[in-house]
Amino acid sequence: MLTPLLLLWPVSLVLTWLVAQGIAGKPFDRALEYNVRAMAQLITIQRNHAEFSLPRPARELLRADDSDTVYYQVLGPRGDLLSGEKEIPPPPSLEQAVIDEVRIRDDVIKGFDVKVAYMWVTLPLTGSKPALVQVAETLEKRSVLAAEIVKGVMLPQFVILPLAVLLVWLALVQALKPLNQLEERIRARKPDDLSPIDALAVPMEVTPLVESVNDLLMRLTDSIATQKRFLADAAHQLKTPLAGLRMQAEMAQREGASAEDLKHSLRQIGRASIRATHSVNQLLALARAESSGSAMPRTICDLAELTMSVVRDCVPRALDKHIDLGYEGTQPGTPSCTVLGNATLLKEMVRNLVDNAINYTPSSLEHPGVITARVLTDPFGRALVLQVEDSGPGVPEAERELIFQPFYRALGTEADGSGLGLPIVLEIAQQHSASVSMEDTHPGRTPPGARFVVRFTAASDSDLS
Repeated sequence: MLTPLLLLWPVSLVLTWLVAQGIAGKPFDRALEYNVRAMAQLITIQRNHAEFSLPRPARELLRADDSDTVYYQVLGPRGDLLSGEKEIPPPPSLEQAVIDEVRIRDDVIKGFDVKVAYMWVTLPLTGSKPALVQVAETLEKRSVLAAEIVKGVMLPQFVILPLAVLLVWLALVQALKPLNQLEERIRARKPDDLSPIDALAVPMEVTPLVESVNDLLMRLTDSIATQKRFLADAAHQLKTPLAGLRMQAEMAQREGASAEDLKHSLRQIGRASIRATHSVNQLLALARAESSGSAMPRTICDLAELTMSVVRDCVPRALDKHIDLGYEGTQPGTPSCTVLGNATLLKEMVRNLVDNAINYTPSSLEHPGVITARVLTDPFGRALVLQVEDSGPGVPEAERELIFQPFYRALGTEADGSGLGLPIVLEIAQQHSASVSMEDTHPGRTPPGARFVVRFTAASDSDLS
């Protein structure tokens, strides 16, 4: 605050000097005007000629100024000098003469700047031109008065400026006390204390800043909670297959184990490693979906093309289980089947739905299972629907909300899985502002089958552009 105050002081000095010059000149200009009008009344007509006679006391009064020099000049209608000094310059030639009106101009006489008051005076002579009366004065008194005005204004500022700086400093110290207290409270917090800051205990001007910090703390808390949940889920999910691997390895190393027992242990180790790998991949997919949020790159994605790609990749696994896996619905390239999102996450979502259907659909050569993936649009193009339905046992209504929780698996099923596929589907759908629901494929039949429905809002024309 001190720097701008010190910069403003010389600016104030210049402005004050300019204003003082105008104020100091006004009374002296009025005195010059009075003198010109008084001298104009002394012009007389004698024998059809203009004459001028200045009384001696008046002449002495004009010369009585100790500070400035006063000059006067009276010119007749023919431009002849009736009285005064010849050195006074005439008015500008381009200026139009205005009769009986006093005007003031700046000029130079004998190398000194002067202020000149002049007036054209009409004379009672037929066809004659007006006479000219001029009174000039040097500027010493004006400069002295302007300097006195500046001193009278600026000297108090030498007292006011330090006082203003002191008052500003005291005001800032007082105003910053709440901020200092806020700083102390934040520094005194423990590293794990992410509770919101009390916005009522800070000045109103910094309330938006505190609210922004609180919003950041909330998002940071959610991020840390997500990381903790991921670590807990990973530890819980990997504990069982790792324990199985260790047990099978110990059994294979025991003395007296036959070749058949060794092969059996190796097969169990292989299955456990596959399960552990699948669990790790699922956990990583869930962590990627939870942490991406609004920061994930979004592009215009063809949902039909993504779904058909996933179906093609899963066909070999479906054939091994004697399951008829296919796609029907909107064909790729249709404008209405596009959605704004992340292609990698959307493909992961479709893959988990198809894998879930393959895992829980019983099938055999005599009774093959059927899984169908669809991408449908409503007639008006306002919504985009992804469906994955199967001919499996379905899910009871009481468990339809629970199956979207991590590690929950429907009772009575022997399918191998981690319980993370549907939570991943829900998380990715929420990241894309989509809803997920589950219903029976064939209500009233046994088995009823299961149909998972993901409903999107189709990409608008503005998104496509």
